[in-house]
Amino acid sequence: MINTINEFILSNSKLAIILLSASVTLIMTLVTKFFTDQIKIKELKDRQKELQKKSKECRGDQKEMEKISQEILSISMEMMKHSFKPLLITFIPLLLIFWWAKKAFLATSLANSWIWWYIGASLISSIVFRKVLKVN
Repeated sequence: MINTINEFILSNSKLAIILLSASVTLIMTLVTKFFTDQIKIKELKDRQKELQKKSKECRGDQKEMEKISQEILSISMEMMKHSFKPLLITFIPLLLIFWWAKKAFLATSLANSWIWWYIGASLISSIVFRKVLKVN
């Protein structure tokens, strides 16, 4: 099995890194969806948008702007707290995957650029998976 994977990586390095990236991104998106309160995050994002809109209207009123900025900061901190749980769950597995990928792609034509291929594929697949799975 491992030999087959290594042969696939050597013969199809670009496809292999795209598949690896999409797979890891899907798993991370699912972890985020099931280990965060999606309703609460949506409420926080909606409130943040309201406040940003309100801050544009209150540009001249320094006191009101300060009050809005404090609430936006508070919301940002709460959203960050919600994102820590999926981060804690995926951190060690991600480190192991990157360690393995670095070794696996070292012998391919992507030896110096595999990480950029990974990042690009990850960004695109993340957008798609988050839309399809309705993850906030």
